[in-house]
Amino acid sequence: MPRYVSIENSDDPALHDYRDLTDVALRRIREPAEGLYLAESEKVIARAIEAGHRPRSVLMLEKWVASLEPLLAPFDIPVYVGSPEILESVTGFTMHRGAIASMQRPALPSAAELLSGARRVIVIEDVVDHTNVGAIFRAAAGLGADAVLVTPRCADPLYRRSVRVSMGTVLQLPWTRLPEWPIAVDLFHDAGFTIAALALEPDAVSLDDFARQPPERVAILLGAEGDGLSRRALQVADVTVTIPMLRGVDSLNVAAASAVALWALRV
Repeated sequence: MPRYVSIENSDDPALHDYRDLTDVALRRIREPAEGLYLAESEKVIARAIEAGHRPRSVLMLEKWVASLEPLLAPFDIPVYVGSPEILESVTGFTMHRGAIASMQRPALPSAAELLSGARRVIVIEDVVDHTNVGAIFRAAAGLGADAVLVTPRCADPLYRRSVRVSMGTVLQLPWTRLPEWPIAVDLFHDAGFTIAALALEPDAVSLDDFARQPPERVAILLGAEGDGLSRRALQVADVTVTIPMLRGVDSLNVAAASAVALWALRV
């Protein structure tokens, strides 16, 4: 059973996992190094637990205790309960969603393991905006991708904002980090994947044409807003694909592009 602890002092060392949550640079380093991630809101905490992830502790407002009590009942963990003022002093923001759980970060599978049983995967290259990463995961989960693979410099899918924007789907969809391209490209080809880069290139084929007879296994490669895919990524891609656009618009937001491509290539 959980141990409910009333928090009277925002400087309590027990609240280390929840301190300074608005400092993105600090949290981006700390959370992977300390083996944790944060699940915010009752719905996301529930999805994390359903995925088999174990909470380390929970921080919540008192009025949320009764709602979350059944969900947390199996775990012998501390549940820190405090006033809105105390919790805001700890986290750095107003906790509108009532509760945050510090979850044990799961070990990532190998890329080869994820690719072995997949047919449609998303590859995110160097997208550093956590909102876009979360939105891509939500599209990938809802539109039938089997897995998501991210490059070494891509934003952390388990960062709090990514998890929240994904509506917790980042906790349900298999994902892992890739090595650099000279090695990563071989992983895709060894598993029988065609790497399809979404980019505005002179030799790009229309998504409509590509989707008429798509390869059995496709890895949809997406790049960052503005800069797009790196030259190295474009060089390793087997085909470059573009989404037909109207009214002089040349491209979509990367998350929207992922949804369109997955819809067109659904199986």
